[in-house]
Amino acid sequence: MKQIKTNRGLRTRSMFPKTSFLNDFFDTDLPVDWNNSNGFNSDWIPAANIKEAEKEFKVELSVPGYTKKDIHVEVDSNNALRIIGELNEEETEEKNNYTRREFSYGAFARSFQLPETVDEGKVSATCKEGVLTVELPKKETAILKTKTKEIEVT
Repeated sequence: MKQIKTNRGLRTRSMFPKTSFLNDFFDTDLPVDWNNSNGFNSDWIPAANIKEAEKEFKVELSVPGYTKKDIHVEVDSNNALRIIGELNEEETEEKNNYTRREFSYGAFARSFQLPETVDEGKVSATCKEGVLTVELPKKETAILKTKTKEIEVT
């Protein structure tokens, strides 16, 4: 079974002491430093489920409150899956002699190093009811063709 290497996105090596075991856990092969180069810095990282089936991998992220217009998904030439979400909400209420304005902002970034068996040209994503599902089909050559032949015991 192939593994999808995960980078929890927003944390980098510099956040932990050099001797910390967390350095290896949050290590990544990706050349992206989400905290510094892209300005993402958040305490929230969406939970992910990663599943492997015979013909595809599936990555599911729990993104309550986000819609498809709030999420950007890409696979780069290094077989890295990047998911970035940004949510801006603003509410204004005007009554009598006062105005109330409330706004909130949320952002996250997750990245996963994909195995070379993923057919990056056929990747698709859907966002429904607070769950982002990214389907990563395997290349035809990577799908195991298994045949079972029953042998009679004599």
